Amino acid sequence: MTDQQVIDYIKQQTAAGKSNQQIGKELMAKGVTREQAQRIKEKFESQQNSETSPTTQSISQAKAERRHNVNNDIASESMIDIGREVDEGQDGQVSARQIYGHKVFNSRALTFEPSENIATPQNYRLGPGDEVIIDIWGTSEDHLRQTISPEGSIMISQIGPVYLNGMTINDANKHIKNAFSKKYAGMEDAETDIQVTLGQVRTIQVDILGEVATPGTFRMSPFASVFHALYRAGGINDIGSLRNIQVLRNGKKVAGVDIYEYLFDGKTNGNIRLQEGDVIIVPPYDQLVSIDGNVKRPMYYEIKPDETIKSLLEYSGGFTGDAYEGMVRLARQSGTENELYNIERGEFASYRLQDGDIITVGTILDRYANRVELKGAVYRPGMFAIGKDINTVSDLVKKADGVTDDAYTDRVLLYREGPDLELQIMALDLKDILEGRAKDVTLKRNDVLVISSIHELEERGALSIGGQVARPGSYPFAANTTLEDLIFQAGGLLEGASTARVDISRRIVDPTSTQQTQQISEIYTVSIENGLALNSGKGFKLMPYDHVEVRKSPGYNAQESVSVRGEVLFDGSYVLQKRNERLTDIIKRAGGILDEAYIKGAYLTRRLSEDELASRREVLRLAMANSGPGMGDSIALSKINVSPTYNVGINLEKAIQNPGSHYDVVLQPGDALFIPEQQSTVKIAGDVMFPNTVVYEPGKKLSYYIDQAGGYGQRARKNKAFIVYLNGTVAKAKRGTPIEPGCQIIVPSKPDTSNTDWTKILTLATSFSSVAALGATITNIFK
Repeated sequence: MTDQQVIDYIKQQTAAGKSNQQIGKELMAKGVTREQAQRIKEKFESQQNSETSPTTQSISQAKAERRHNVNNDIASESMIDIGREVDEGQDGQVSARQIYGHKVFNSRALTFEPSENIATPQNYRLGPGDEVIIDIWGTSEDHLRQTISPEGSIMISQIGPVYLNGMTINDANKHIKNAFSKKYAGMEDAETDIQVTLGQVRTIQVDILGEVATPGTFRMSPFASVFHALYRAGGINDIGSLRNIQVLRNGKKVAGVDIYEYLFDGKTNGNIRLQEGDVIIVPPYDQLVSIDGNVKRPMYYEIKPDETIKSLLEYSGGFTGDAYEGMVRLARQSGTENELYNIERGEFASYRLQDGDIITVGTILDRYANRVELKGAVYRPGMFAIGKDINTVSDLVKKADGVTDDAYTDRVLLYREGPDLELQIMALDLKDILEGRAKDVTLKRNDVLVISSIHELEERGALSIGGQVARPGSYPFAANTTLEDLIFQAGGLLEGASTARVDISRRIVDPTSTQQTQQISEIYTVSIENGLALNSGKGFKLMPYDHVEVRKSPGYNAQESVSVRGEVLFDGSYVLQKRNERLTDIIKRAGGILDEAYIKGAYLTRRLSEDELASRREVLRLAMANSGPGMGDSIALSKINVSPTYNVGINLEKAIQNPGSHYDVVLQPGDALFIPEQQSTVKIAGDVMFPNTVVYEPGKKLSYYIDQAGGYGQRARKNKAFIVYLNGTVAKAKRGTPIEPGCQIIVPSKPDTSNTDWTKILTLATSFSSVAALGATITNIFK
């Protein structure tokens, strides 16, 4: 961006209400550097010095121009802000040492700039560049605007030069009135009055030297103060002093500034208004100390030689709530090594600090000086304080509103810390203590008294229920729980539950037994109706650890269905009506087979049961486990996916001819029967020259269809060919094997022996004891 583009951008974004910080970050992102920002700032200042305001006819207009001039200062300061943003964004470095007060003059929101809306101070001293407005009224009237020349005077028509340099506004008013009495009648008789005000103000040059971010000469408003000058210089650097800033005027010290007086007490004594040629000097700090730990504002602080630990604690905001106030720890450098001191509370006000001292404030101990705890069967358990009302065990129990009705008071336990903080246990007869028959026990710090309940001392084993209930599982035991209660807790009986038989198993408990018994439980069988036990089971009360099993009714069966698809009159799903329903039964219910059906090709798909599916997966797992490293089939086995269904080879034609025979397969839930339409093709696949699908020719043999595929391949295993029929049956392919429509002829290949694994052969050789056995092994490999 060019300089003018940067200036235009600042004006636009300022009018939009953005802060200098936001504008600076945006300009940095657009490539503006610190040097370019400084150059634009200097351009603003030069424009401010060269501009002159046009003559106006009122004091209010003059003040508006003063505001315009100050706005130029603000724009110039904005560029310094933006320069700071650009500089910080490029360097990306922040001092790790946080010194209290150093950020005051780096804040974007706190500039200490002078107000442009105040009346001209009567003690303001005029100088070259100031514009003087002279209003005359009464017998004579006039309005004059003159700028004080570099020689310190203004030129008045018919009077000549009037010297005003160094005069205050009040003195200038008297001097001009005296000079104008020669020109205007009635001035001496008070018939004509005169008033001198300030129009556009000049700028002054101030030198800021020492430990500031940007030392040098700065032009600023004549109303600017020391604080504003420090801000314009970028603030005080890491080694600059906040306590001993000096203002020199004409070579003499006119003010000393202590920033801490302003920050902590609000005093602005040293923040004087600057004049032309003033010099501000920021020396390095004299003493810098650090305080950390449990204080409200831990960081570095600059101190004066006569300040003490008490002063430092006041600067840091004082102790936090969990601070140990009786002593602080001081680390000091003696010149060759560090030394450690423990400073007691009584020395805080007199112990003087030195440069580099580090003060650490510790925390209070994480324990209670007067705490005891009461647990268990009382109405108000919890923490209690030993003191006026609580000193003994009986006092503690009474403070907790006494023991509950189920409290076991014959023996309570008191846990206590021993001399070496080891845990000690004391058994007390609380009943006798409360009734005065036993001596009361005096409590000590951190005692824990535990009063157990009777129910906690009894084993209350849970009840369990399984079978045909809504929520089988374990339930807590309660006295007088009946079978009906447990069934109700378990959500009631399911639809298939048997009401004729409910089994209850119970543990055998005989604490007086002296020999082993063969019986491990007692079994009770009861009948129920509408969830209520009948006959001998009526009101049957359960005992801890009883297990209830609700059996399934033998006369209950959920609907199970099979499906018939393909060439039948009404295909779809059918619910089994009876056990051992067969193929012919379901075909009759489907309306019979259509004339276009190919009965020989009908096949049946059956779903694996959970046990069968688990068995197949276990076989596959064992096969993979036995295929160790180097085994050729390990990867192939890992890719096998156990299907939840399988095909059942059927002969539907013979089943229809012989209903009820073994051909007429008994159906199982989930079976799917498919009867295709007439087929007219045969598929040849495997190791043939050109796998193909050809038209079925009645009476043609295997060789005919092999020829239709171009003959056998080079590695075809002719004697291992097989035929898969449409109904799911498989037959070995021979010359006389019948070929049917829709079947598939598959010719397998011989194994590839071109890459013989001699490492495997040599490994096998080590397990044989003779050359003849090794030869036989090699022969088997090459078969």
